[in-house]
Amino acid sequence: MASSAIRDRRLVYVSAFVRSTATGLVGVELGLYLTVRGLSAAEVGYVVAAGLGGAGLAALVATLVADTHGRRRMLVEIALLSAAGAIFVASGSTPLILGLASFAGMLNGMGRDRGAALIVEQAILPATVTDERRTRAFALYNVVQDMGHASGALLAAIPQALGAAGLSRVESHRATFVVYAGMLLLAAVLHRMLSSGVETEGRRGLGHVSAASRRIIARISALFALDSLGGGFLSTALLAYFFFERFGVSEMAIAGLFFAARILNALSHLGAAWLARRIGLVNTMVLTHMPSSFLLVTVAFAPTFPIAAALFILREGLVEMDVPTRQSYVLAVVRPEERTFASGVTNLVRMAMWAVAPALGGLLMQHVALMTPLLVGAAIKIAYDVLLWVSFRAVKPPEERSC
Repeated sequence: MASSAIRDRRLVYVSAFVRSTATGLVGVELGLYLTVRGLSAAEVGYVVAAGLGGAGLAALVATLVADTHGRRRMLVEIALLSAAGAIFVASGSTPLILGLASFAGMLNGMGRDRGAALIVEQAILPATVTDERRTRAFALYNVVQDMGHASGALLAAIPQALGAAGLSRVESHRATFVVYAGMLLLAAVLHRMLSSGVETEGRRGLGHVSAASRRIIARISALFALDSLGGGFLSTALLAYFFFERFGVSEMAIAGLFFAARILNALSHLGAAWLARRIGLVNTMVLTHMPSSFLLVTVAFAPTFPIAAALFILREGLVEMDVPTRQSYVLAVVRPEERTFASGVTNLVRMAMWAVAPALGGLLMQHVALMTPLLVGAAIKIAYDVLLWVSFRAVKPPEERSC
């Protein structure tokens, strides 16, 4: 493997860590900040949905033009726009202004980095390793992401620390968004350092994707849309709001909970790569994902915060094991020149569903019960797991076909 490819892979890992730290921070902080600003549960859901809608639009643009526009340039522009949006959120006051700023800045209330930048990085990564090491490369990519998510969740304690130093609650939360913007500017610098080897020379677009790949992408995208609809009910912003309102715990306690969750997410990715080598990518996706959904149901009915937190932590040890396996699988069953399109489409449908569900989740929290989104999201995810196994258990990636 060329030294430039190794350097690019390392830069992708570092930039993913920085960006996911920012995402982990805003995932927890957004719901708390909007609550401090006096927004209702429904308004919180609308603002979170607006941010995910902006992220979905950016994902569409990246899917269609990243290869021709330039992957490095696209990554830098995404980071700069996100930083600008964060500053406008910090200065906004009304739900309308906050929603528009969230949309423009592509604020990710999911708390997990799944936006346009990830689409481009996923397309870059397979060319830096062999087929046999592809899943491990994606596992390490997700490890550094979830370490970033964990660090970001821990940084969500910043407002409480600044409050103890004398700042008002609103000003403390505003300062946290400035920290978030600074991390995105650093990500832009790292992306600018990538070599020209990350670019691609081939023509891109639906018309240049083979019929076989189109069928696979269409089928798996439909399933990913279902999974993401369920996941949208379970955004970090809404889960943080659930723990905050249900149990009355502090920002520090919530930050610690999500920090521990992201640490387990990170460790689980390495376990996923190990398991996939033994039972296959699709089996690993399904057999780890379904139990996590059942655990989520128990969180909804937990009587106290310590019990709910323990069950949530157990769930987080399983829920992300399908991520590196899913990413590796999608980019393995299409041709190399189709990877940006495949990564873009599959991530785009996920972002679209994430944009829809939080608004519905906020309404359900306000008008039915706080636990309702947890139950709805878990049921949808279980249905997805069953359908995924039925549909793709016989479609093998190259390394499994050769076994």
